[in-house]
Amino acid sequence: MASSTIMYALCMAMAWTCTLMVAKAGDPDILTDFILPKNLTSANPNFFTFTGMRNLEFTRTFKVTKASKAEFPALEGQSVSYAVLQYPAGSINPVHTHPRSSELLLVFRGSLEVGFVDTTGKLYSKTLQRGDMFVFPKGLVHYQYNANDQHAVAVSAFGSASAGTVSVPSTLFASRISDDVLAKSFKTNVATVKKLKAGLTPPKA
Repeated sequence: MASSTIMYALCMAMAWTCTLMVAKAGDPDILTDFILPKNLTSANPNFFTFTGMRNLEFTRTFKVTKASKAEFPALEGQSVSYAVLQYPAGSINPVHTHPRSSELLLVFRGSLEVGFVDTTGKLYSKTLQRGDMFVFPKGLVHYQYNANDQHAVAVSAFGSASAGTVSVPSTLFASRISDDVLAKSFKTNVATVKKLKAGLTPPKA
């Protein structure tokens, strides 16, 4: 138990250090120490504290818990944000991009297959073990996959208070892009496009 606590503390310290390093290439500099939301006239220590990750529990599906400026307003103008990613056995973080930041991922538990594709179409993939880190360059399509039968957990640091996430499957097949355009783009037929769209549409309650 003690070794797990030490490992957790070490991983969090490493992730924070890496966040500070990534921050140099992030959001525009601000001209004040920090930015207050319009509804606040002064700050106290609570404003600079985020408690949204105190009670993380294992999940049955892939889950991301974010600490970006949307969840943690004190990050506005600070060029940093975090996410804790939980991967049950066999789950995947589908192919996606972050248009406003690179991502530095640290595996905290289990192992993950990760990869990204550069602008020449070359795939860079690696199987990471606990304590390993991997960087996904800004704007490039990437993924993480837990191919194992054990739960995996990772922490991601971003050099932006709002890195943004563009899910490739949802953006293409759960949007209003016409079936004809998608079929021609992927050199397939409309029937195949409709099957893909149906698979990405959540069932009605």
